Amino acid sequence: MLFTAPSFLFVFLPVVLLLHLVPRPVWRNSLLLGASLVFYASGAGAFTTLIVTSIVVNYVAALAVDRHRDTPAGRWLLRATIAGNLLVLAVCKYAGFLGENLNALSAALAGPAFAVPAITLPIGISFFTFHAISYVVDVARRDAVAQKGPIEAALYLLFFPQLIAGPIIRYREIADQLPARAVRIDDLSYGIRRFVIGLAKKMLIANTVAGPADHIFSLAAADLTAATAWLGVVCYTLQIYFDFSGYSDMALGLGRMFGFRFPENFRYPYVATSVQDFWRRWHLSLSAWFRDYLYVPLGGNRVRPARVYVNLVTVFALCGLWHGANWTFVAWGLFHGAFLVVERVAGPRLPAPSPVTRAAGHLYALLVVMIGWVLFRADSLAAAGHVLAAMAGGATAVAPAFDTAWYLTPEVVAALAAGVVGATPVGPALAARLLGAPSAPDTRPAMPAAASLAVVATCVVLFAASMLLSAAGTYSPFIYFRF
Repeated sequence: MLFTAPSFLFVFLPVVLLLHLVPRPVWRNSLLLGASLVFYASGAGAFTTLIVTSIVVNYVAALAVDRHRDTPAGRWLLRATIAGNLLVLAVCKYAGFLGENLNALSAALAGPAFAVPAITLPIGISFFTFHAISYVVDVARRDAVAQKGPIEAALYLLFFPQLIAGPIIRYREIADQLPARAVRIDDLSYGIRRFVIGLAKKMLIANTVAGPADHIFSLAAADLTAATAWLGVVCYTLQIYFDFSGYSDMALGLGRMFGFRFPENFRYPYVATSVQDFWRRWHLSLSAWFRDYLYVPLGGNRVRPARVYVNLVTVFALCGLWHGANWTFVAWGLFHGAFLVVERVAGPRLPAPSPVTRAAGHLYALLVVMIGWVLFRADSLAAAGHVLAAMAGGATAVAPAFDTAWYLTPEVVAALAAGVVGATPVGPALAARLLGAPSAPDTRPAMPAAASLAVVATCVVLFAASMLLSAAGTYSPFIYFRF
């Protein structure tokens, strides 16, 4: 069930919101848990049993770890729980990848072929696994107390707004909101606005530029020109940001409608002035997860510089592998890890910040990120090499089947323009100046009546336009659904 589907927008969500008006918190939580099960089962089918079993195991394990904390038994329970979660993820997501690579190695050595298991990837398994691991680890670290209520524990792990594609929410961030929370009219209003903004990001920008991006990345090397390759990368750069940040906006908006406050997941990553800065702005919940549960346990910044560099590259290689069972994702992670190491080494030698150095840093970071997206998007390393070669001027196309101008329809040009502006904080700052509206997404000061009407009118127009495209378009799941 997609957030953009009419069945979700006009049936599922209104019904759940209406039923959520019941007065007792325990009834509300039971309702949301039941709704989340229906939501997940509608897309995952039989895999719902796997998720429910995992919830029960992690709920019991967290209670046991809490009871035996700081004892050998507790430490073994923690390791076993982490290993169990990772094993499920590995079997579901990487068994086929491992089998294919073993077969390739065996063929190179003239060995026998192995049967490659065909396992359908359960939707949202990567995000669910990271939620479960962070919950049990935080209990062991005394950063959280194990939730004794099975409904509340299950709701944390299964709550439908963030279940499929995040953000990755720590249990301690919403522990106080699970037993009881106020749902005020301004929360509902804010949640609806935030949801509509995310919906428009997905439907009006991401889906529009996805067409040229998908087509260009599917071209043979003989049909790629430098201009076409760059257009494809620009389109995908905007697509992945507005697709994923749009989902995060919708998740945050849905959470607020039910009284939950989720942490922000993006802070305008494309205005970053370095690769380090980019990762302080992109997919914040994932960056924080890898930092707290992998980088810091490996030694973080407390070890000698050479070990720090190894840790960075290791973490980002695993971050890439988390995104998908393909060497392109590993290469993407290694690529980012290498630039983080370079920036750490070169940092003390860089000139003092100035408008010129900040502009140069922004161009550098954007170029690195866009080159990285080629690795992320391409189906294979060879395909990524063709696109990168074309971008560098090494295109071999003589009479390409599709001219660059063929992709630049009025809709695509408008989406590109909106995407470039929307990827910066210019819009909110301008709205704050012209309308007196708050520039931050979650500030409380009341807006003037004219500004409120303008915001409502804008949301209505965005929602209507999104629904028109939804009705006229084809099935277009969020990019991060496959991770």
